[in-house]
Amino acid sequence: MGVQTALDAVKDAAAIVDAMRLADDLAFEAGRDPGVHTIRVLAQALQGDDELAAIAATHALAEVSDGEAGRTLVGLLSDDRAFLREHAAWALGAGPPRADAMGALVGMVVGGGFAGMLAQRTLEQWSSTTAELVVGAEGALLGILEPEARARVVETLGLVRHSIATAPLMRLASDAAESEVVRIAAVSALGQRPADSRLAEFLRPLAAGGGLLGDVAGLALIDLRAAAAPPADRREGLSVAQLFLHADIDPLLSSAGSGDNGGIATLLVRLGDALIRDVDTGVGRVLTLSRGSVREATADLVAIQDGGAGHVYGRIPLLRDAMPSAAAWPLRVVTHRGIRRILRAAGRVDLLHLRMADVGSLAAADVARELGIPVVFTMAPDPHAVIESLDRSGAMGRHDFGRVDVTEHFWFRTRLVQRLAADAAHTVLFPRPHLQEDMRRLVGIDFTARAERHTTVPEGVDLTTIDEAVADASAHAHGDAPVPALAELRALVEQLAPDRHGLPLIVSLGRLHRVKGMATLVEAWAHHPLQRRANLLIIGGNLEHPSLDERQQLDLIERSVPPAERAEAGLLLPGHRANDVAARWLAAARLGMPGAVAPGGAYACASLKEEFGIALLEAMATGLLVVAPDGGGPATYIENRVTGILTATWDVECLRSALDEALTRAGGEDDDARADVARAMVRDRFTIQRMSSALAEVYREVVRDEAALLEQLEAAR
Repeated sequence: MGVQTALDAVKDAAAIVDAMRLADDLAFEAGRDPGVHTIRVLAQALQGDDELAAIAATHALAEVSDGEAGRTLVGLLSDDRAFLREHAAWALGAGPPRADAMGALVGMVVGGGFAGMLAQRTLEQWSSTTAELVVGAEGALLGILEPEARARVVETLGLVRHSIATAPLMRLASDAAESEVVRIAAVSALGQRPADSRLAEFLRPLAAGGGLLGDVAGLALIDLRAAAAPPADRREGLSVAQLFLHADIDPLLSSAGSGDNGGIATLLVRLGDALIRDVDTGVGRVLTLSRGSVREATADLVAIQDGGAGHVYGRIPLLRDAMPSAAAWPLRVVTHRGIRRILRAAGRVDLLHLRMADVGSLAAADVARELGIPVVFTMAPDPHAVIESLDRSGAMGRHDFGRVDVTEHFWFRTRLVQRLAADAAHTVLFPRPHLQEDMRRLVGIDFTARAERHTTVPEGVDLTTIDEAVADASAHAHGDAPVPALAELRALVEQLAPDRHGLPLIVSLGRLHRVKGMATLVEAWAHHPLQRRANLLIIGGNLEHPSLDERQQLDLIERSVPPAERAEAGLLLPGHRANDVAARWLAAARLGMPGAVAPGGAYACASLKEEFGIALLEAMATGLLVVAPDGGGPATYIENRVTGILTATWDVECLRSALDEALTRAGGEDDDARADVARAMVRDRFTIQRMSSALAEVYREVVRDEAALLEQLEAAR
């Protein structure tokens, strides 16, 4: 094809997602013809106003085995354009170490953020062959005073596996003049060194000193012991690990809807329980990994090492306050260490199931590769579908793709999805109306080529919880005293203005995040005749200590309905609630509460995108009529204008019209026929038991294939 032709294809591609995929051809051609002409063609692309082509050229330069190409990449580390600095730092990791890049890369580590993560990753890759270069970065500490910046440099030093890094790490860990965050970074790294009695003797006094530093030193000692003597496995049945980093997952689902604790957190608890409960799955242990404190992590390790079967939880200490997943990329190293610690302590882990293209999956995939654990990856066209949407709407184009990418990290995330899918032993897909076409068009993967390695598995809900909720709401609707969850909802409604009592409810359940569209929902409902027809109940969010995402949504909601006007307007924002409480509130919205809530409410999902929609299925299982996005997963199970209304939820007018129609339809029903159809659909197709059964079959197949592969390798020796 040739480099110029490949570059022209990138520039002439009709869509951004197509151009991003064609960038791989450009990189291949650049590596195939590493001459002066190739470098000139790519260098010219760097200077144009097509930011997407400039990024593609940057990564293509990394495939050119030529000193001039390397020097061009190093020069980009000081480019005025932030997106090119980031991509140059990433691309340099594909080539040999370069002393002339060290200063700029360390400077990016000091600056932190996503760019710092990319620079640190490149330095880590280089350290395996040139440890002295990276250890020399310690000298940068002489000019850095800010503790967090110093800690990032020390963390980078700790990635050097060579023994040359041990002495400076011990010196920093023991220096009482250093800030705690710097000493913690050094202590954490010492736990990752090869087993050494000197290190254990050094760490014991620190562990005995108490405080956070002492707790981290205790974890480091556990790491050293695990390296010296891996635990024996005494379990029967498959041992499956699953991960969602950005949630505080507990068996009671007490934090559902707070921060990033969305449907995936609920799903993992229910799924893990179902896999264990059904003996036919063949699963003896499910290990669910999520974030937590150092002390929680230490306690979990004791339980994990005891070898117990069942559904077990393992916390990954992030050593800092929780942050949104979009901002969590700098946590790669601490996440990697936490996942590695848990999986090593667990003994035998037959497979690891990953679901998100985030820093947790990035780190977990590296750990799985190191420990030889096969990966199952649940894949969706994300962020590909978002990129396509922005491209079609004109909200993002070639001319500003790079600047958007600095915030959204689209290029990195799409490459991560492709890497996870390519390396996975098996991929799991969500149902969507045009699944194969979308995956081929957006992601560039043809699932018909190796169909045996891909399985479509719908998510499922726990009908036991839903049925109990419906029974409680029905009893109250017929005159029984309310259970505590319903009494709480009644009290919330009674705080509204008297003329709001007895109206139906529009309910939405989920995180306060821009993707979930909660502020758009309030905007569509407020200051419109729709508002006079129904009160609006939004269940979700940590209102006492909101995250940045939650604060943004709350600010937008307050523009539509200021807090002082909520009671008169009929807006209820109680924050997040446990899953069983939320289920009872959904049931009450459909069945009503005498004197407080009229029957015939509706459920609203205003998400910009919804890959599947656990909360939607829960609402439908209670019999609620739903409003949902007209694409993705919901379009495969909602019968438009029968069990719900499908609409362009991102458009306020379309959403408002759909909500109005939903209330009219639900309020005009004189029997349970439509609700029974919705409930039967969920019961027949989307239970957690059906999901666990389908996934268990995938898991068994992966383990059988892995065993067969090992047998073949043994026979070949």
